[in-house]
Amino acid sequence: MDARRPALSGALLVALMLGLIPPAAGAGVPVALDSPVAASLSGTPDGGTHPLALAEGDYVEGLLDSGPLPVDLRLVDAGGRPLRLLLGGSTGRASFRFVAEPAHAALRVSGREAGAYSLTLTRRIGRSGQFPNPRVFDSPTVAALAGALERGETTDAFWERVARTGTPLTEPHGPGTVVMTFLARGARQNVRLLGGPSSDHERLERLGTSDVWFKSFVVPDSTRLSYQIAPDVPDFPASCRACREAILAQTQADPLNPRSWPSDAPDRYNRWSVVDLPAAPPQPGVPDAAAPAGRLDSRRLDSRRFDSRRLGNSREVTIHTPAGFDPARPDTILLLLFDGPDYRDRVRAPAILDRLTADGRLPPVVTALIANPSAEARARELPGNPDFAAMLADELLPWLAERTGLTPRPERTVLAGSSYGGLAAATAALAHPERFGNALSISGSFWWHPEDAPRERPEHVAGLVATTERAPVRFFLSAGLFESGSAGDLGILESSRHLRDVLEARGYDVAYREYAAGHDYYAWRGVLGDGLLALFGRDGAFRESGRGEPADSLTPPRAAPPPPSGRR
Repeated sequence: MDARRPALSGALLVALMLGLIPPAAGAGVPVALDSPVAASLSGTPDGGTHPLALAEGDYVEGLLDSGPLPVDLRLVDAGGRPLRLLLGGSTGRASFRFVAEPAHAALRVSGREAGAYSLTLTRRIGRSGQFPNPRVFDSPTVAALAGALERGETTDAFWERVARTGTPLTEPHGPGTVVMTFLARGARQNVRLLGGPSSDHERLERLGTSDVWFKSFVVPDSTRLSYQIAPDVPDFPASCRACREAILAQTQADPLNPRSWPSDAPDRYNRWSVVDLPAAPPQPGVPDAAAPAGRLDSRRLDSRRFDSRRLGNSREVTIHTPAGFDPARPDTILLLLFDGPDYRDRVRAPAILDRLTADGRLPPVVTALIANPSAEARARELPGNPDFAAMLADELLPWLAERTGLTPRPERTVLAGSSYGGLAAATAALAHPERFGNALSISGSFWWHPEDAPRERPEHVAGLVATTERAPVRFFLSAGLFESGSAGDLGILESSRHLRDVLEARGYDVAYREYAAGHDYYAWRGVLGDGLLALFGRDGAFRESGRGEPADSLTPPRAAPPPPSGRR
């Protein structure tokens, strides 16, 4: 037993026989450590009140023994006003405990019947005798640095090591996992992390008063992600949204990480730092060597404007055709890809498709990279909009056929996109399976539902699949392990898993994969190739008929690594 902690009283508290002590005997006697107070109740509401002599923060344990008499025990202030009920309707011997506050003046025992009771404090531990909560660091390196700082050492050696290894720090943790620690140096007020293994804008913590800011996560050793660091984000009185958006004023590539993306970004504010752990899966088609070049539609910009009568707007559609394109070739794939400029300029989808075709892993792919008229239009059109789906089927598809010479066939036509684009791919294919026989969803927003949906039915697409006739559509679904919901909300990870299960139960061909990644175009580069290989690859997941099976870099859906945990 710790010598600093008082021992429990060895005295046994024996219940007093009712009626042996006169009414109110002992009332008002202070209660102290290991000094039992014997008192009695007369059955009046006031009961017996016993003053306390405690310091703020004292941890207190006690015993109340009232035999068969039901009593209440409360903490009260100096005026007798009740502050906290410790025991209610207690009989026999009962223990209680509390932490003393300045307003705690006394203990009051009350009951509706006359009778005797015994009250004592069995333990009192002041703050000086309480152990401080030990600080536990996930990162052994950060823990060692904290110890060095306590010994009066500087951070110079630590930063010299970081300069050699780069950031984030990765250290072994357990089977299939590592501790990943993001670092920043010398910020004055705060540091935020945008991206990374979290669905939030995480705050880095300052290590004591040093120049080290850090945040550690336990993540799978197959993690691939991009992120930005935001030092000294302005803090000002405004709405929560405005304060969150202020992070965008400072987000930039991590100066301690030598790897960033894209390489041709104009400055550090437009670059993202990247992480590819050794067990991260390959990214099919991501260029590592020259491939026969296809061509982006090089006609004037207005010749690529597509006008929709159905929607009453226009948008840019860039058509990519592979090298040696022959519109009469029967195995050619027609890919309609949402958020076209991002997939053209950031993901470099045309180069990925060229590589996969040149390697003989995919047949030729003609791609329509479809832009959004505006951010507002994107939020209105992509989430389950029947007019948008009709536009794709009745207007855009004939427009593409005319400009490419293709005769689109549903089994060789695929709708694809990420986030809202993944949602649109699934809902539009289900709405028009006679035109679109394949849906490729990357981190699809399947948590979405119409505003008038019942609260108990938040997953619109899963409900749609469950309640309608099976359509001739094949699916590739993916989600990131870092895309789970927070604070009880339904996330992309959970809703994608559920949709997979509902599709399988309804007899759909579905290939599914989870990645140790977030909502991240850097990771989505490889997912695009995985999805196309699963649907159409020479070694893909699906045969022309029959159920789908994992293939290429696909893994069984329930063999994914554990989700991450983030702790300060």
